[in-house]
Amino acid sequence: MKVILITPEEPCESEVELITEALEVGLYRCHLRRPHWSIEETKSFLDSFSPEALAKIVLHDHHQLAKEYPIGGIHFNRRHPFTERPIGISASISCHSLEEVERYHEQMDYLFLSPIFNSISKPDYPAQFSLEQLRTSTIIDDKVIALGGITLERLTLLHGIPFGGVALLGDFWNCLPSANPIDHLKTYLSLGY
Repeated sequence: MKVILITPEEPCESEVELITEALEVGLYRCHLRRPHWSIEETKSFLDSFSPEALAKIVLHDHHQLAKEYPIGGIHFNRRHPFTERPIGISASISCHSLEEVERYHEQMDYLFLSPIFNSISKPDYPAQFSLEQLRTSTIIDDKVIALGGITLERLTLLHGIPFGGVALLGDFWNCLPSANPIDHLKTYLSLGY
Protein backbone atom coordinates (compact mmCIF):
# COMPACT_ATOMS: atom_id res chain seq x y z
CA MET A 1 0.00 0.00 0.00
CA LYS A 2 1.32 3.43 -0.97
CA VAL A 3 1.10 6.16 1.65
CA ILE A 4 1.15 9.72 0.33
CA LEU A 5 1.38 12.86 2.44
CA ILE A 6 -0.15 16.21 1.49
CA THR A 7 1.20 19.37 3.10
CA PRO A 8 -1.20 21.61 5.00
CA GLU A 9 -1.88 24.98 3.41
CA GLU A 10 0.15 26.72 6.12
CA PRO A 11 3.69 25.60 6.97
CA CYS A 12 4.33 24.12 10.39
CA GLU A 13 7.38 24.00 12.61
CA SER A 14 10.08 21.51 11.52
CA GLU A 15 8.11 20.70 8.39
CA VAL A 16 11.12 20.06 6.14
CA GLU A 17 12.65 17.73 8.74
CA LEU A 18 9.36 15.85 9.19
CA ILE A 19 8.87 15.40 5.45
CA THR A 20 12.47 14.27 4.99
CA GLU A 21 12.15 11.71 7.79
CA ALA A 22 8.78 10.53 6.48
CA LEU A 23 10.33 9.91 3.06
CA GLU A 24 13.23 8.06 4.67
CA VAL A 25 10.91 5.68 6.57
CA GLY A 26 8.90 4.74 3.48
CA LEU A 27 6.49 7.50 2.48
CA TYR A 28 5.75 7.05 -1.24
CA ARG A 29 5.33 10.74 -2.15
CA CYS A 30 4.83 14.13 -0.49
CA HIS A 31 2.47 16.49 -2.30
CA LEU A 32 3.32 20.16 -1.89
CA ARG A 33 -0.04 21.91 -1.81
CA ARG A 34 0.41 25.62 -1.09
CA PRO A 35 -2.00 27.39 -3.48
CA HIS A 36 -1.20 30.83 -2.04
CA TRP A 37 2.59 30.52 -2.34
CA SER A 38 4.52 32.48 -4.93
CA ILE A 39 6.98 30.74 -7.20
CA GLU A 40 9.81 32.20 -5.09
CA GLU A 41 8.36 30.72 -1.88
CA THR A 42 7.96 27.36 -3.60
CA LYS A 43 11.55 27.42 -4.86
CA SER A 44 12.83 28.31 -1.39
CA PHE A 45 10.96 25.30 0.03
CA LEU A 46 12.29 22.95 -2.66
CA ASP A 47 15.83 24.22 -2.05
CA SER A 48 15.57 22.80 1.49
CA PHE A 49 15.57 19.18 0.25
CA SER A 50 18.20 16.77 -1.00
CA PRO A 51 17.94 15.48 -4.58
CA GLU A 52 16.77 12.11 -3.16
CA ALA A 53 13.90 13.79 -1.30
CA LEU A 54 13.01 16.05 -4.25
CA ALA A 55 12.52 12.93 -6.36
CA LYS A 56 9.51 12.13 -4.14
CA ILE A 57 7.96 15.60 -3.95
CA VAL A 58 4.98 16.39 -6.19
CA LEU A 59 3.93 19.94 -7.08
CA HIS A 60 0.29 21.03 -7.06
CA ASP A 61 1.21 24.53 -8.22
CA HIS A 62 3.98 26.15 -10.27
CA HIS A 63 4.33 23.08 -12.50
CA GLN A 64 6.98 24.89 -14.56
CA LEU A 65 9.43 24.22 -11.71
CA ALA A 66 9.58 20.62 -12.90
CA LYS A 67 12.03 21.91 -15.52
CA GLU A 68 14.36 23.31 -12.83
CA TYR A 69 14.10 20.70 -10.07
CA PRO A 70 14.33 16.89 -10.18
CA ILE A 71 10.90 16.53 -8.55
CA GLY A 72 8.77 13.40 -8.35
CA GLY A 73 5.83 14.70 -10.34
CA ILE A 74 3.10 17.23 -10.90
CA HIS A 75 -0.49 17.09 -9.75
CA PHE A 76 -3.54 18.35 -11.63
CA ASN A 77 -6.53 19.77 -9.77
CA ARG A 78 -9.31 22.34 -10.13
CA ARG A 79 -6.79 25.21 -10.01
CA HIS A 80 -4.58 23.54 -12.61
CA PRO A 81 -6.77 21.32 -14.80
CA PHE A 82 -5.33 18.55 -16.90
CA THR A 83 -4.65 19.54 -20.51
CA GLU A 84 -2.08 17.05 -21.73
CA ARG A 85 0.15 14.34 -20.34
CA PRO A 86 3.60 15.75 -19.50
CA ILE A 87 6.53 13.91 -21.03
CA GLY A 88 9.18 12.44 -18.76
CA ILE A 89 7.53 13.18 -15.40
CA SER A 90 4.96 11.46 -13.21
CA ALA A 91 1.45 12.90 -13.27
CA SER A 92 -1.43 12.56 -10.85
CA ILE A 93 -4.84 14.18 -10.55
CA SER A 94 -7.59 14.89 -8.00
CA CYS A 95 -10.91 13.20 -8.77
CA HIS A 96 -14.19 13.76 -6.97
CA SER A 97 -16.32 11.19 -8.76
CA LEU A 98 -15.90 7.69 -10.13
CA GLU A 99 -16.62 9.13 -13.56
CA GLU A 100 -13.56 11.38 -13.27
CA VAL A 101 -11.44 8.39 -12.25
CA GLU A 102 -12.61 6.57 -15.36
CA ARG A 103 -11.97 9.63 -17.57
CA TYR A 104 -8.36 10.15 -16.41
CA HIS A 105 -7.34 6.62 -15.40
CA GLU A 106 -5.23 5.76 -18.44
CA GLN A 107 -3.50 9.14 -18.61
CA MET A 108 -2.23 9.31 -15.02
CA ASP A 109 0.29 7.42 -12.92
CA TYR A 110 -2.13 7.60 -9.99
CA LEU A 111 -5.33 9.39 -9.03
CA PHE A 112 -6.74 10.73 -5.76
CA LEU A 113 -10.39 9.93 -5.12
CA SER A 114 -11.96 12.11 -2.44
CA PRO A 115 -13.49 12.57 -0.03
CA ILE A 116 -13.83 8.94 1.02
CA PHE A 117 -14.77 9.91 4.59
CA ASN A 118 -15.67 13.28 6.10
CA SER A 119 -12.57 15.42 5.72
CA ILE A 120 -10.45 16.14 8.80
CA SER A 121 -8.81 19.26 7.40
CA LYS A 122 -11.93 20.68 5.69
CA PRO A 123 -14.91 20.46 8.10
CA ASP A 124 -17.40 21.38 5.36
CA TYR A 125 -16.24 18.59 3.04
CA PRO A 126 -18.34 15.45 3.71
CA ALA A 127 -17.87 11.96 2.29
CA GLN A 128 -19.12 11.62 -1.29
CA PHE A 129 -19.27 7.84 -1.56
CA SER A 130 -20.79 4.94 0.34
CA LEU A 131 -18.47 2.07 1.17
CA GLU A 132 -20.79 -0.22 -0.81
CA GLN A 133 -20.51 2.04 -3.85
CA LEU A 134 -16.71 1.87 -3.60
CA ARG A 135 -16.70 -1.92 -3.09
CA THR A 136 -18.81 -2.53 -6.20
CA SER A 137 -16.94 -0.09 -8.44
CA THR A 138 -15.01 -1.71 -11.27
CA ILE A 139 -12.75 1.30 -11.83
CA ILE A 140 -10.96 1.36 -8.46
CA ASP A 141 -7.60 -0.37 -8.64
CA ASP A 142 -4.01 0.09 -7.48
CA LYS A 143 -3.73 3.44 -9.33
CA VAL A 144 -6.49 4.97 -7.20
CA ILE A 145 -5.51 6.55 -3.87
CA ALA A 146 -8.11 7.07 -1.14
CA LEU A 147 -8.16 10.61 0.26
CA GLY A 148 -10.35 12.43 2.72
CA GLY A 149 -10.84 11.64 6.39
CA ILE A 150 -8.37 8.76 6.37
CA THR A 151 -7.44 7.63 9.90
CA LEU A 152 -5.96 4.45 11.30
CA GLU A 153 -9.36 3.60 12.77
CA ARG A 154 -11.10 3.99 9.41
CA LEU A 155 -8.45 2.07 7.48
CA THR A 156 -10.11 -1.28 8.28
CA LEU A 157 -13.31 -0.01 6.62
CA LEU A 158 -11.46 0.01 3.31
CA HIS A 159 -10.79 -3.76 3.38
CA GLY A 160 -12.11 -5.31 0.20
CA ILE A 161 -11.75 -2.09 -1.83
CA PRO A 162 -8.69 -2.39 -4.10
CA PHE A 163 -7.24 1.08 -3.51
CA GLY A 164 -3.52 1.34 -4.24
CA GLY A 165 -2.98 3.39 -1.11
CA VAL A 166 -4.07 6.29 1.03
CA ALA A 167 -3.26 9.99 1.16
CA LEU A 168 -2.91 11.68 4.54
CA LEU A 169 -3.30 15.29 5.48
CA GLY A 170 -5.17 15.97 8.72
CA ASP A 171 -4.41 12.64 10.39
CA PHE A 172 -0.66 13.25 10.03
CA TRP A 173 -0.32 16.97 10.69
CA ASN A 174 -2.91 17.08 13.48
CA CYS A 175 -0.60 14.86 15.57
CA LEU A 176 1.61 17.89 16.16
CA PRO A 177 2.75 19.00 18.67
CA SER A 178 1.44 16.46 21.19
CA ALA A 179 2.60 13.33 19.35
CA ASN A 180 5.19 12.24 16.84
CA PRO A 181 3.57 12.01 13.39
CA ILE A 182 6.46 9.85 12.14
CA ASP A 183 5.50 7.10 14.61
CA HIS A 184 1.92 7.48 13.37
CA LEU A 185 3.10 7.14 9.76
CA LYS A 186 5.13 4.03 10.64
CA THR A 187 1.93 2.43 11.91
CA TYR A 188 0.25 3.07 8.55
CA LEU A 189 3.24 1.64 6.72
CA SER A 190 3.29 -1.48 8.87
CA LEU A 191 -0.45 -2.17 8.70
CA GLY A 192 -1.35 -1.82 5.08
CA TYR A 193 -4.97 -2.85 4.69
